[in-house]
Amino acid sequence: MVTPDLGAAWRARCVRAEELGYDVIQVPDHLGMVGPFPALVAAAEATERPRLGTFVLNTVFWNPALLAREIATTDALTGGRLEIGLGAGYVREEYERAGLEFPSPGARVGHLARTVTELTRLLADETWQPRPVQRPFPPLLIGGNGDRVLRLAAEHAQTVAFTGARMTEDGLRVLNARELATRVAAYEGFAARRSSPAERNLLLQMVTVTTDRRAAVRDLLPHLPHLSVDEVLELPLLALGTVGQIADQLRELRERLGFSHFTVLDPYMEALGPVIEELRGG
Repeated sequence: MVTPDLGAAWRARCVRAEELGYDVIQVPDHLGMVGPFPALVAAAEATERPRLGTFVLNTVFWNPALLAREIATTDALTGGRLEIGLGAGYVREEYERAGLEFPSPGARVGHLARTVTELTRLLADETWQPRPVQRPFPPLLIGGNGDRVLRLAAEHAQTVAFTGARMTEDGLRVLNARELATRVAAYEGFAARRSSPAERNLLLQMVTVTTDRRAAVRDLLPHLPHLSVDEVLELPLLALGTVGQIADQLRELRERLGFSHFTVLDPYMEALGPVIEELRGG
């Protein structure tokens, strides 16, 4: 997931992502950052192979009919390379800056569900204009961890994105390996009747190639006071170690929990490059 800069710098960043072997260039949807759809169109102009996605749209900010127009237009302008990532939104400050009421978690998930229903209905309608290139509509990614979101993803999404944290009264709390496995198991129950499995995505919050894993997490410890150093090192959302160790970690996540689609934050784009090469070679 890359954070767009302006003009030539953004295009160069996208070209570099393609050179490193990334399969998807994703843009977030946050106030204070550029609009995701124009950025994805620019990314398409600079690259040839990667698909292009939102990771993820805060659906409360979007009217479904207007969003359907943006999706169809962007899919056409990117030559059918678009993937649509949707989420319920969680940053209270962004709602306040936009002059919007911050809905309850249940209301946000409800809006996400209504948005999914309306988008799929509108974009699958052959009379809807403009038309997306991909039929009936671009692949859908739904991100979250709660039962309602995972059930929605099981019913509608081609990719389910598991977040490595959950919201508590004290803010976001990271999930350990056992908690993530519990969420994956819940999703598997909801998706048991699918005719074909969805791809599973995990956002890696940190990627550091190092021979000293304990030193790599030292600065994180004050932010994770409830975890020991060993527990931090076991967090699935941290990819730390040599290139071979990180590649083995991602293989283990694939074999044990079914993850085959990993998103990395912009500052770690270069760090994951050698790991991508290692995985493709192995």
